[in-house]
Amino acid sequence: MIEKRQFYINGSWVDPVSPHDLPVIDPSTEEEVAVISLGGEADTDAAVLAANAAFLSWSQSDPAERIALVERILEVYKSRSEDLAQAMTLEMGAPIRMSRNNQVGAGAWHIEGFLKVARDYAFVRKLDGAPNDRIIMSPIGTVAMITPWNWPMNQVSLKVIPALLAGCTMVLKPSEIAPLSSVVWTEIMDEAGVPAGVFNMVNGDGAGVGSQLSAHPGVDMVSFTGSTRAGILISKAAADTVKRVCLELGGKGANLVFADADDKAVERGVRHCMQNTGQSCNAPTRMLVERSSYDQAVEIAAAEAEATRVSSAHDDGRHIGPLVSQMQWDKVQGMIQTGIDEGARLVAGGTGRPDGLNRGYFAKPTVFADVTPDMTIYREEIFGPVLSITPFDTEEEAVRLANDTPYGLTNYAQTQDRDRMIRMARQLRAGMVEINGASRAQIAPFGGIKQSGNGREGGEFGLDDFLEVVAVGGWPAD
Repeated sequence: MIEKRQFYINGSWVDPVSPHDLPVIDPSTEEEVAVISLGGEADTDAAVLAANAAFLSWSQSDPAERIALVERILEVYKSRSEDLAQAMTLEMGAPIRMSRNNQVGAGAWHIEGFLKVARDYAFVRKLDGAPNDRIIMSPIGTVAMITPWNWPMNQVSLKVIPALLAGCTMVLKPSEIAPLSSVVWTEIMDEAGVPAGVFNMVNGDGAGVGSQLSAHPGVDMVSFTGSTRAGILISKAAADTVKRVCLELGGKGANLVFADADDKAVERGVRHCMQNTGQSCNAPTRMLVERSSYDQAVEIAAAEAEATRVSSAHDDGRHIGPLVSQMQWDKVQGMIQTGIDEGARLVAGGTGRPDGLNRGYFAKPTVFADVTPDMTIYREEIFGPVLSITPFDTEEEAVRLANDTPYGLTNYAQTQDRDRMIRMARQLRAGMVEINGASRAQIAPFGGIKQSGNGREGGEFGLDDFLEVVAVGGWPAD
């Protein structure tokens, strides 16, 4: 049994003021594999106090010093990559090959991207036509970071690294479901030499430490990734202190497959939907297919889902692992049953565990056809390996269907028509649009509109979110 009850506050590992043990469950086996402690208000206060005190000096540090620190973090991160991979496989069920390549790789990729941006970032800028004015990009202050379980290092790196480069101090509260990788991350921060108080980590749940940080008068900004429901609660809690709130929330991505799409478009869409066992906010879970290609697309999608292998996260190979928890398994099973009950045509998968997997939170890769916009599986985020397919007749109808959702994170389009590509990029209501399987660049911003959140993560836009714009008049002449 792994025991990780301590928190990291003011540069030291400390015991909780009042221990409150919580087991960590391996979703592949349903066994308790570790124990952490949930923090209380005294732990939260201590971490915020340490961050506030450290801000006085860290905010005035040379950007070159901050860049050098992040370069050291990247070096240590790479040296601990196997520890991170093993932790994520154990805590949230990412297959070990995916943990090594994608989960760990995402963190390193983002760190490298932020370093590229920071080296050329102008923290002091001239104002055109005003020779005695300057714009200072000033660190916002102490940031509370509340991160999810589905892409742990992806989300931690997208928050901690730009905050460090901006000159902010911080308190990280990782998901209590998947805390072990963030413990390793914290060890990396300590080994890299992050000054005491600049980075702090307190484990806890949303109702406890999460709520305390959101409402804390010593916190200047909350950066949250998780469900839309939780994001709304955080925004309300933060309102009394008028702090900045940046939210990366849920999604219900539409994947528009036109008749002139390439031969692999449908297979690619299914694989993307099933990746990480469907537990990605930007998953293309609604496939909208032009009617002339619809029957063939349904057949291809069903075959691809049936060919998707499901196995223990600890097994090597290309497969999907379990859902993260019993609660998530119950939710996904309920949504699949709702799809059946509401009349969607089940063409692959269904309720229950895959054959041969009688223990662990495993779900069948599932595809529904003939899904209509009034159905629950069309409208609500499932966060599991479930794809809904809907036909359309015209481009205008496809866009209307895609945009008919309270979410607006990522939409996708598959077409060989250049003009249509541009129309889709302009007309699809989302923070991100990906065309023909082309992923976004390393320094591109990640984030959504509507109930998918606000603010952006990654690249220059992600650095901007941790900075205030200060207008200065009377700047001394050069």
